[in-house]
Amino acid sequence: ALMSKMLIAEKDRPKVKAECLRLLAKLKLNPARMQLISGFVDTYLKLNQLEELEFKKEVSTFSKPEQETVMQITTSWMEQGLEQGLEQGLTREKELVLRLIRRKLGQITSELEVQIKALDIDKVEFLGEALLDFSTVDDLKAWLVSQQT
Repeated sequence: ALMSKMLIAEKDRPKVKAECLRLLAKLKLNPARMQLISGFVDTYLKLNQLEELEFKKEVSTFSKPEQETVMQITTSWMEQGLEQGLEQGLTREKELVLRLIRRKLGQITSELEVQIKALDIDKVEFLGEALLDFSTVDDLKAWLVSQQT
């Protein structure tokens, strides 16, 4: 993990990252520790697109079991990134809908905000369209009630 924090020559970065993960795979740590250390490596040894290609080429030279373990580690990073991206996107969408509601209807109660923030992505999208037809906060309340059934 410390190798990833060192000043590494640009040309060696993909090889160092691959070797860090190969060594990590050989340690056979429990999943939580492996994720912690691999996350450190990924955070401090970010690769650009060209370096990623070199990294994959380097990993392809590993034994089959090492390749599989390293790919499992990198897949977990991608899954984590996707989850975080989806959460951030949903939060941003909810904030946008709340801003639009405030602009159209004025300030709303914190209880209504909580209800809106609890909506899933599909309902937030429907609310974004429905709010164009709202004239009052009561319209918003009625819409929220209709979504509970």
